[in-house]
Amino acid sequence: MDYGPWTMDYRTTLDYLYSQLPMFTRDGPSAFKKDLTNTIELCKRLGDPQAKFKSVHIGGTNGKGSTSHMLAAILQVAGYKTGLYTSPHLRDFRERIRINGDMISEQAVIGFVEQHKRDFEEIKPSFFEMTVAMAFDTFAKEQVDIAVIEVGLGGRLDSTNVITPLMSVITNIGWDHMNMLGNTLQLIAGEKAGIIKPGIPVIIGEYQPDVASIFIDKAKEQGAPLAFASTEWKADVGNQRSEDLPQYSDINVSKKDSGLKTQNLRLDLTGTYQLKNLKTVLSVVGELRKQGWVISDEHIRTALEQVKKLTGLRGRWEILSNNPLTICDTGHNPEGITEVLQNIGRVSYKHLHFVMGVVNDKDISKILAMLPKDATYYFCKPDIPRGLEAESLRQQAESFGLHGGVYPSVKAAVETAQNKAIDDDLVFVGGSTFVVAEVI
Repeated sequence: MDYGPWTMDYRTTLDYLYSQLPMFTRDGPSAFKKDLTNTIELCKRLGDPQAKFKSVHIGGTNGKGSTSHMLAAILQVAGYKTGLYTSPHLRDFRERIRINGDMISEQAVIGFVEQHKRDFEEIKPSFFEMTVAMAFDTFAKEQVDIAVIEVGLGGRLDSTNVITPLMSVITNIGWDHMNMLGNTLQLIAGEKAGIIKPGIPVIIGEYQPDVASIFIDKAKEQGAPLAFASTEWKADVGNQRSEDLPQYSDINVSKKDSGLKTQNLRLDLTGTYQLKNLKTVLSVVGELRKQGWVISDEHIRTALEQVKKLTGLRGRWEILSNNPLTICDTGHNPEGITEVLQNIGRVSYKHLHFVMGVVNDKDISKILAMLPKDATYYFCKPDIPRGLEAESLRQQAESFGLHGGVYPSVKAAVETAQNKAIDDDLVFVGGSTFVVAEVI
């Protein structure tokens, strides 16, 4: 298609970006660039916007999205103009770039692409590299007080790793993107540790014995103060009946080895895995306070009650329907599915209907081995080129004792599951972020 003189609307602009730029969500590993050259050159042509705002850099295998949104909500409530960069988006490209919870305007996207179309054609960045540059340019021009920047993939070679943040955060290490990051947890941790920078404090969310030394050694090498959030905080969910599906999690938190009394926090993200993310966020806030940022306990309490409203976060243990009870979650690797299964285990139901779709460039054997054999499965393909064909997924699942039918779309699979569900059954939708994107 010849885009010629620029007369594009928002949809045409996105079509141009999707068609012209290598895109990981569409093309898979071939779109992952092995160095930061393109990002550095793009930022150079933009006047190095990444140096014009303060930031917190958040990486890790699981929980970095929730952690980023929680922290952004707290900073917003504390009165700071807060940028938030995350990926991927679920429904609208602009979800990736927010200021005080509001997506950037369609016109801002059009204008950026129009102004820098020639740069794209010369540099040939990936879709992600272009998006990172757009986010940094936006945050600099809007003069945000601080931006929360979520790593896309890995860390060391991720396009976001051109910033010098106030602190680096790594939530945890798990099995994901092994074909690009390495086939051991230690190799994956080494890539994630690449966001640790000289003299910049680093918070690690979970102390994991298999990889902790990698972070300790890297931080020591860089002269970066390091803390593990899981060893700093104790957090427990308050009394809730297992059959309840509350809108909030009431959480009791206290700092270990201190005389501080227990705080009672209410979080509008109800997945049990959010306890780990909350500890990480509290450690980050503690470090920001040391650096002079004014964040009160009341700011924290107020923000955590309305993370979804303040930031637009979706797809984390989200109830889609109550009749029949239908829940989705973006967990898509072994650690994420472990958390999903724990949450399913807290729900009182008669039979589980599991709507499942995955991408075609991941080894899903670990996931399939974990899933309950007494559920009914509805296999489908997310509507992206990387989606694994539903029949192929069914065949792989059958070898693990998982049985169900094949459906032509995510929508058809969900509708069938809901129609077959009887009173007190549970319909769960997941396996991939892209499946969830089609149902919310």
